[in-house]
Amino acid sequence: MTNRTPSRSTFPKLGLMLALLLFCLAPTPGDIGGCGQSPDLLDPATFFASKKRIDCERCQDCGFASDYCVRACDETSPVATAFPADCFPLVHDGEVCLRALRYASCDDYAGYAADGARDAPSECNFCPPREGQ
Repeated sequence: MTNRTPSRSTFPKLGLMLALLLFCLAPTPGDIGGCGQSPDLLDPATFFASKKRIDCERCQDCGFASDYCVRACDETSPVATAFPADCFPLVHDGEVCLRALRYASCDDYAGYAADGARDAPSECNFCPPREGQ
């Protein structure tokens, strides 16, 4: 029987393999909520009230007078209090959406505040309709 000892080139390879294994076992950002936040569900009443306030501010800043803008600035106009069924956005989703609305150009906001079929920033599409709906 021969006694074989590992060659010197084997140790760096083993170290690299162990390091790769450790990186593969680590959680990904999405596993822990991403961006250092815990994965808390977005409160619909708070989100929609904030969105209504931003819509009103942006309509005024851009000089829009659509019916949508009038409702957004009317304090007596009701605010949505629920997301669609089977839709569970996170706080971070809402923050990203509101930030996109706040910093959108007036040209973009014209589509967001139009009467009838309105556009929405892709950041706000966290509850897309399912196929067939």
